[in-house]
Amino acid sequence: MAFLRGVVRSILPFLIGIPILLGLQFWLVAADRGDVTIILVTAFINVVLAVSLNVVNGFTGQFSLGHAGFMAVGAYTAAMITLRFAATPLLGLSPELSSQVVFGLALLAGMITAALAGLLVGLPSLRLRGDYLAIVTLGFGMIIISIVENVDVLGRAIGLSGLPGLTTLTWTGVAALATISMARRLAVSTQGRALFAIREDEVAAEAMGVDTTGYKVRAFVISAAFAGLAGALVVHLLQLATPRSFTFIRSIEVVVMIVLGGLGSITGSVLAAVLLTVLLELLREVQQFRMVAYAILLILLMLFRPQGLFGTRELWDLPLFRRFGFARARAGGGGAPPTAVRDDGVGGAGGGEA
Repeated sequence: MAFLRGVVRSILPFLIGIPILLGLQFWLVAADRGDVTIILVTAFINVVLAVSLNVVNGFTGQFSLGHAGFMAVGAYTAAMITLRFAATPLLGLSPELSSQVVFGLALLAGMITAALAGLLVGLPSLRLRGDYLAIVTLGFGMIIISIVENVDVLGRAIGLSGLPGLTTLTWTGVAALATISMARRLAVSTQGRALFAIREDEVAAEAMGVDTTGYKVRAFVISAAFAGLAGALVVHLLQLATPRSFTFIRSIEVVVMIVLGGLGSITGSVLAAVLLTVLLELLREVQQFRMVAYAILLILLMLFRPQGLFGTRELWDLPLFRRFGFARARAGGGGAPPTAVRDDGVGGAGGGEA
């Protein structure tokens, strides 16, 4: 019975979310609101990127700058598959249904190859800490871009063009739901507690018998897999896979999202990804001042709320939800929320629950 309840809890967000996404997609198409659709699709992709990177930078306390590299691995893997198979009907299916099946398989393949790349990078590099890890992951991203720009089958610097435009509001919404569900279930699991222990004091966690390197590698692989998913969605939205989409700046943009939302907060990552996506779109009319305004907002945030919008808290940890016992039930039996290892107030770490 407990197993069935766990299965229902796992699929319930999708049972509710997919019909809503399909209805929203059909309504936007009927209303000819392509502009709103593009903003929502971009926001969902940014949610996937921010929440997945938060697993490493927020939950585990590491500092990775290689998210764009994992995006590129997943993107080019999916692009090669869809270019080869999307136009060919499979097993007697209609062309539309066949292309969707191929796209789903291509997304899965992109996640797998990105996860393997994460494992390849993570095994040797996650024995490092802090700035050293950031340098290694930054170097990995540069290596991936250099490889792509010098391999003929990947289109070199021009990239792969003519990709089918298969990325839709429903696909990106489901991807965002999957990423948030993964992060939430990880946060309340035994592995999540180990990751938070590593974040707070890696030496103490290792002294208590936690396999710090093993847990960090697993978190890195999970994060890389969902970065590959986001990369595959991006190139099938643009219908072009080019190295310019996966530069160092792209990694920095994702880091900014999780810092803005609060390192360790799933809700904060989601909110920051959506806010920054909408903000940059609203500032498009003043293109020459857009990045200036964007930078000023970030500076103000770091001055007045350096822990981010949510710190390590979640939406369900706010007093309004606690009043009804919601946070306690979701956290699994009482005590502090899973991410609230320390009090993240501006004044320091006083009075936090352990």
